[in-house]
Amino acid sequence: MNGPQDMGGMTGFGPIALEANEPLFHAPWERRALAISLAMGGTRQWNIDMSRHAREKIPPAQYWSLSYYEIWMEGLQRLMAERGLLDGAAKKLPVLAAANVAPALAKGSPYIRATDAKPLFKIGDRVKVRDLHPEGHTRLPGYLRGKTGEVILYHKAHVFPDSNSQGAGENPQHLYAVRFKARDVFGAKNDDDLQADLFEPYLEPA
Repeated sequence: MNGPQDMGGMTGFGPIALEANEPLFHAPWERRALAISLAMGGTRQWNIDMSRHAREKIPPAQYWSLSYYEIWMEGLQRLMAERGLLDGAAKKLPVLAAANVAPALAKGSPYIRATDAKPLFKIGDRVKVRDLHPEGHTRLPGYLRGKTGEVILYHKAHVFPDSNSQGAGENPQHLYAVRFKARDVFGAKNDDDLQADLFEPYLEPA
């Protein structure tokens, strides 16, 4: 969706201030916010793409007024409210025990999947990003729509977030690293490259 999270290429927000020696957490509550998010993710009531989409649905004015972990907490409240987890009724949910947190994080969550579909593109192909404006979740940056680049890497097939976020199944799709020229994307007066990982449904032959 064209939500407040898709800020790439937008103007009017000023420069990004880099913080020297930035700490992992700026306040104790942020550490707790991460812990709560992990614990609730362990209940398996939603997947990572659903959680991202919940944050994207925060109204723009509110979204831009919140800090990073405030956005996480607002998204989490929305996920829990949608599933009746804030109404005070007792519900039996899986529990992510403290002893299992470190092993779970170390294991990670691989998203590569098998598919019978053959990839449409190969390394070296010129591709154009389709001008899509989906109503649901997407991993397609708005600033790349309509731009042309070159496939430089093939990542195999992965869970397709656009489907997974809607509870419509994993629908594996081929994923490519595509290289663009910054001057072609942003009109920059230099020869810098810009790289993005893009799913096959976002692309067409150039």
